[in-house]
Parts: sequence; C-alpha cells; structure tokens
Amino acid sequence: MTCFLRYFLCLAACCGPLVRAQDAQRLPAEGQIRFEPSSRESEVPSAYRMQAADFPFKAKRLHGVEGAYTVYGLQFPSPVKSAFPENNTVHARYYLPEGKGPFAATVVLDILAGSETIPRLMCDHLARGGVAALHVQMPYYGPRKPKNAKVKMLSSNLLVTLPAIRQAVLDLRVANAWLRSCPEVDASRLGISGTSLGSLVSALTGAVEERYRKVVILLGGGGFVDAYYSHPQAREMVKSFEANGGTKEMAAYLFAPYDPITWAARLAGRDVLIMAGKQDEVILPEMTVKLWEKAGKPEIVWFDCTHLGAVRFLPDALNRISKHMVKPCPGEPPMK
Repeated sequence: MTCFLRYFLCLAACCGPLVRAQDAQRLPAEGQIRFEPSSRESEVPSAYRMQAADFPFKAKRLHGVEGAYTVYGLQFPSPVKSAFPENNTVHARYYLPEGKGPFAATVVLDILAGSETIPRLMCDHLARGGVAALHVQMPYYGPRKPKNAKVKMLSSNLLVTLPAIRQAVLDLRVANAWLRSCPEVDASRLGISGTSLGSLVSALTGAVEERYRKVVILLGGGGFVDAYYSHPQAREMVKSFEANGGTKEMAAYLFAPYDPITWAARLAGRDVLIMAGKQDEVILPEMTVKLWEKAGKPEIVWFDCTHLGAVRFLPDALNRISKHMVKPCPGEPPMK
C-alpha cells in the first residue's frame, strides 16, 4: 500500500456525513474586525507593523458534520492592496465545534500545491477534538488567484513573491484579531499551524504576532539562501540572478526579512511544536535544526521519512497538534 493510498484512506475515515445548514447561524453574518497593535508593537519587525484599523467581515454558514462541528465561510479585506483585486480579499473557512466553548483555536495553512486537502483534513480532526480551526487562504491561492494573470505566491518573480509573504503575515494578524474577538475562543490557547509552505508562514507569523500563543511547524525550517543557493535545482535561478549583478550576500540581505530564521528568537519561551522528516529533501533537516535552535530549542519530533513520505505520519502529527492546542500555555492555569 503506497503512502498516498494510506493518506486517502485516512482522509475517508476522518470525514463524516455533511448536513445542510438548517438552523440559525451561530456567528454574526457581518461585522467589524478591530485590529489593535500589540502593546509591544515597536518591537515587531518594521515590515510587519500595523496601525489600529477596522476591517469589515462577512460570515456565511456553509455546512456541518452532525454532532461534531459547523463550517462557515469568512471574508475580510486584506491590509495590503496588491495589483490584483481578487487577491485583496482574504477568504477563510472556520470549523466551529459543537458546544459553547471556550475552545482552543488555531489558524491552519496549506502546502505549496494549495489543493486544500491537508488543511481540510486538519480542520476536521481538530474540530472533532474540540479545537476551533480557521483555514486561511494565503495570497494568490483559491479565490485569491487572479483570473487573467499567471501569478503565484512563490516564484522567481521576487517583486511578487516577497510582497506576497508580507501580505500573508499581515492577513494573519487580522485573522488573529478576529479569532480573539470570538466569544467561543479561548485567546490564551490561540495558535497557528502550517505544513511545508504553510509551516514557513506559520513560523514567520508566529514570531511576528506574539498573540499567537501556540505555533506548530510541520515540515518547516529556515536559512533558505544558505540551503538553496548552491542547490542543483536552483542553478538556473541563481545564474539569472548573478547575471544581473546579484551575489549570495545580496540574496541573503533581500530574503532576510522573509526568512523565519531571522525572527525565530522571538519564539523562544513560547509554546512551539516542530515536527520534521529525518530524510526531508525539500526542507533539509539542517534547516529545521537551525530554526529549532534559534527558537530556543522547543519541543521537536522527528519522523523517519522524506518530505512527501511524511504523509505516512499524518495521523500521528494530527493527534500531536490537537493535544498541543488543547493544553494550557506555560504559565497559564488550566481551563475549568
């Protein structure tokens, strides 16, 4: 049985029967997200600082799994206005467990492929375990993808990629404010979780926004220029970059504000969980170790797998994420 077949069997086992939205909507259909800067906003890296602002949101009940959770669609304007109108509205799905709460909650971010399969599985698992989960679409993914332009969040076009990474972080700071405003959410157990590309964004955002009390990094790391500049698959990109006067030192300078390792020390002492593959050929193990060290050596779990092979350990990873989100943060009293 291949790892992919195991994965899809796991997916089928986790998903329950959908029911139509028949009863009254538990969330307000619209309102304002009030973003207030952190009390230590001056310490936030300058590229990611925000001022107080209001963001109108709309929420719509979509469907539910009987006895488990209800899914809502959420939309709000991005704090960043890109050149593409579709990209300037943030789209998310909120998996709200049955019951009154207060619930631990987490943002969930997708992988590079952006199929939404993994975040849907994660959200299903978390919501069944009593954790509210908000899957946020990153820039240029899903409905945010421009209809008449081939634009990706990650590409060799740094004029798009670097601003898109910044936009993702600012979008997720607003998502944090929305979750904290939800009466059913326990803000002391509010986290952010991501896999692969999503883990890089979760590590970066968690370091920037300290009101994400818990951070999960699944198949992530840092130090991209050192790891990839001499990589065979990057040869053509590096050749083009150097043909225009670029150097490795220049690349390191340009990428530094967008590399999780630059700000990882801000994660020290926080409730962080890192899970990685011992044989990962995409996010190299040494990249994970560097991020782990910079983040203060938090809890780390190593799976004996490659990047794609990590799918075999997904059920274990999901259980670990759920337990990580539910437990109180260090120094916080248990919820009664």
